[in-house]
Amino acid sequence: MANTIGPGSKILVIGSSGFVGSHLEAVLTALGAELVRFDLHPDPAGRDETILGDVRDVEALTRAMTGCTAVLNLAAAHHDFGIATATFESVNVGGARAVVAAMEHHGITNLCFYSSVAVYGEHTEPPDETTAPAPVNDYGRTKLAAEAVYREWEAAAPAERRALIVRPAVVFGPRNFANLYKLIHQIDTRRFLPVGPGRNRKSMCFVTNLVQAIGYLWSAPSRLAAGTAEVYNYADKPDLTSRETVSTVYRALGRTEPRLRLPLAPVLLAARPFDLVGKVTGKDLPITSARVRKLSDAETAFAADRIREAGFTPAVSLPDGIEQMVTWYLREGRDAAPVIHLPPAEVSR
Repeated sequence: MANTIGPGSKILVIGSSGFVGSHLEAVLTALGAELVRFDLHPDPAGRDETILGDVRDVEALTRAMTGCTAVLNLAAAHHDFGIATATFESVNVGGARAVVAAMEHHGITNLCFYSSVAVYGEHTEPPDETTAPAPVNDYGRTKLAAEAVYREWEAAAPAERRALIVRPAVVFGPRNFANLYKLIHQIDTRRFLPVGPGRNRKSMCFVTNLVQAIGYLWSAPSRLAAGTAEVYNYADKPDLTSRETVSTVYRALGRTEPRLRLPLAPVLLAARPFDLVGKVTGKDLPITSARVRKLSDAETAFAADRIREAGFTPAVSLPDGIEQMVTWYLREGRDAAPVIHLPPAEVSR
């Protein structure tokens, strides 16, 4: 079927060596698709058939897309520290332009783009797909600009081209070393004390559910009305509060959650020196006022009704996903050394 994936599809997966890419592979191959791996870095599983290349390199992308029928772009500059605005621009927006140029060279008309809820910025109510984006950082701004590149490409031939855009909330799961991993590690090493009432909601998605959702959407024609941009938020529901997340981690670790909860205001005051050190050194410190607020006070909830209305039902609940993450942490993640890859400022060839 045109512009869907399944048996006979050959998909260029840009960013295949990353966390989400490593989990998506099983879903895409189960649908009968053949994958071509493309990444700036070698595959962590050691598969030497991965094509090493930069998402900004049109020539490298064009060579890699030979014989492909679809493209999945997971590549992005996304870390909070160590990336200049110009690099966000060149990787996320320049990369989108390079992908489009290579697709047009081969006449490929089927694209899935991994975006982010960061495009919405800060809102008092959970944004849905009709909410006007208002990004507040370079990551969200350049992800939104990349979406515009793909929308312009699709609009040039809407009857033939498809641009499926998925905007996930915070993603977690085995082999991920971001926010939830750091929380698990702090609790496990007894370096964590709950702060504030913890009533703030945190939209998250378990990686297994997310990749299944992408496969579900992409393996069928658009389920939206003609002329509607094919954009889907993804978050597992119902949202957990930060306190519920912390409690789930304690239970999964077999630990007793402390009854003491520190008041928010003095903890934020105590974190200010760490803010200054981080600003001067450019290091992502484990204790900052932003981190304290993000976990203990900030409301980061997003609506995700559209994908449910499309018929997708996630297989794993959020608490069960957290428990699976903790199981992986205890088995191998506790002693693993996370590798952080920052994109180079210039195109790597």
